[in-house]
Amino acid sequence: MSPRITALIVIFGAACAAGAFALSRYGEPAAAQPAPAPAPAVTVSAPLQADVADWQAFTGQFAAVDTVEIRARVSGYLTAIHFTDGQIVRKGDPLFTIDPRPYEIALQQANAQYQTAYAQIDLATREYSRASVLHQRDYTSGETVDQRQQQLRAAQAAVEQAKAAIDAAKLDLEFSQITAPVTGRIGAHQVSVGSLISGSTGTASALLATIVTLDPIHLDFDMSESDYLSFLRAAGRPAGTGPGAIHNVQVDAKLADETDWTRHGVLDFLDNQLDRGSGTIRARATFANADNFLTPGSFGQLRLAAGGTRSALLVPDSAITTDQSRKLVMTVAADGTVVPKVVHPGQIADGLRVITDGLVAGDQVITNGLLRARPGAKVTPQLSQIVAPARS
Repeated sequence: MSPRITALIVIFGAACAAGAFALSRYGEPAAAQPAPAPAPAVTVSAPLQADVADWQAFTGQFAAVDTVEIRARVSGYLTAIHFTDGQIVRKGDPLFTIDPRPYEIALQQANAQYQTAYAQIDLATREYSRASVLHQRDYTSGETVDQRQQQLRAAQAAVEQAKAAIDAAKLDLEFSQITAPVTGRIGAHQVSVGSLISGSTGTASALLATIVTLDPIHLDFDMSESDYLSFLRAAGRPAGTGPGAIHNVQVDAKLADETDWTRHGVLDFLDNQLDRGSGTIRARATFANADNFLTPGSFGQLRLAAGGTRSALLVPDSAITTDQSRKLVMTVAADGTVVPKVVHPGQIADGLRVITDGLVAGDQVITNGLLRARPGAKVTPQLSQIVAPARS
């Protein structure tokens, strides 16, 4: 091989080695960078502007209009229980039976005593008539007539006493059959068949059961002094005449698991003084409860009109988030940046939350897509409109 060809081969090998070294050191040529992802889409709406009524909200507890303790008036062995624990009983329904036989015998004795007294009055009447006739003919003294008259009066009194004994025996016999004094739900029986019941008319005897009325039902709650005065002024009543002037003031209520104020009642009582210790006054509303769903002892929320209306901004509850103790809504600025705003929520009006502070009418509030919105990040707003649900 010629020296020239050998030199070319050496130069070519050196070039290949240099290329391999450069490829291993610097890698392959960089690929083209991908385009940035678009900003996530969220739904934004301006707060709904509407006139809302001012309400005062309270938490109260339902209570029976009447609570009756069933106790025995007569003593004896309990022979029957005529109800199932927890059932609805009607006024006059039989509840308990105490052995009536001793009282039936007592009634028979009272009737016999009446017959005896009646026979005595018949004899005394005849003797008084005979003595009066003999006295007119001077065959007997006036003293004898007076004695016969006194015997007649005593016999008449004995008859009245026998009549009273019959009435008492009938009453005791009636008390051996214990019936429901009111319509309502009865609790568990506190005695069993065969127990000896000690009845009494003067002191409280053993408790047999308890009945609570359900329809209507009361909702008791406390008003602070400021709420009380606001209510009186809104109702146009001076404070001095407030408690005595409560007539047909409409109120609404809901239970703990309810969102709408579907229960309607009447405020019918305010106490005659404020409690000096708590600075509150006891109030009471009455609600119809035809289905017996409301139960004494359960809690409920009540709202009371404070008078007048005002313009307010409303947003859905779902648009409000919580940051520790603060309430926030996420808004979108003109450049698409998410801006959180601290707000102060108020009452619920027509299914929406009133915002008392922190928003203005032109804010674009994120109502859908909050999980995709990060403060300071960019989003793609999609305009919508807040619509109030149908009124409850």
